Amino acid sequence: QVQLVESGGGLVQAGGSLRLSCVVSGGTFSRYAMGWFRQAPGKEREFAASISWKGGNTGYADSVKGRFTISRDNAKNTVYLQMNSLKPEDTAVYYCARGGAFSGSSEDRTEYNYWGQGTQVTVSS
Repeated sequence: QVQLVESGGGLVQAGGSLRLSCVVSGGTFSRYAMGWFRQAPGKEREFAASISWKGGNTGYADSVKGRFTISRDNAKNTVYLQMNSLKPEDTAVYYCARGGAFSGSSEDRTEYNYWGQGTQVTVSS
């Protein structure tokens, strides 16, 4: 049984930083691409960042490019999202998700079949 558990969310002022973590249990973590998505109130869930199974390729939404960094530590079965220069419009519930086996980074939600419960990020102005 695959489980994903996010942590690291919270309340931060605009311009601040947070690092989200997602620990994955079940399956062989190192074989799978991983992604971060977010959902703001009243909006659809949207892609934020992704990383290939080997970690060599990453992808970012234009809205976070240059401010967010995704990384993975296969020894810890963990994927991270470092978020810098946060803006009020980054406020959302952030979800990590497991993508395809031996896959590259992808922003396509349909390629992700396991999801965490989400962690709230609130950025005050």
